[in-house]
Amino acid sequence: MIGLLRGKLLIKQPPDLLLDVNGVGYEVQASMTTFYDLPELHQEVTLYTHFVVREDAQLLYGFSSQTERELFRHLLKVNGVGPKMALAIVSGMSPVEFNQVIHAADIARLSRIPGVGKKTAERLVIELRDRLPKAEASSSTGIAVSAPVPSVSVSDEAVNALLALGYKPAQASQMIAAYENQGLSVEDMIRQALRASLN
Repeated sequence: MIGLLRGKLLIKQPPDLLLDVNGVGYEVQASMTTFYDLPELHQEVTLYTHFVVREDAQLLYGFSSQTERELFRHLLKVNGVGPKMALAIVSGMSPVEFNQVIHAADIARLSRIPGVGKKTAERLVIELRDRLPKAEASSSTGIAVSAPVPSVSVSDEAVNALLALGYKPAQASQMIAAYENQGLSVEDMIRQALRASLN
């Protein structure tokens, strides 16, 4: 129903965004890889979206590239994978990295993603191995990388973002602790923590 949004970025607090599209504010949950590519606040941004309708909510998920959204949609077709888990997977790996992991049947690496146990990891490999191409070119978004956003609680914001992706509080705090006092932005701190946890 809603496949693309182009508007002014009003709020970005991982994983939540608020976009002003011609005077209408759209709340969007974005992947962490999309967050890394966002412009500064009050700049225009274009997001490819996926609309999910539930009994208790209507949710929009946003991505900086069609390739990333396509992976998200493939993941939703896997039995037992919901939007939250799919967003965590897309946040932890690029589409190219995910394809490599699937075709290598790297169950151990998939199992490090929050909410993905061994059985789910095996199901991902079985169900997606034939659907995903072995080599997929990364798409250029043309979106400017954001400058670090000043914040009095960068670490807390980063921890909250990891909690939203399904990590447990103690685990999220431990992941972020290693990158405190390094002058990193929220996005960079999350990126480093996710890379470390999945490698």
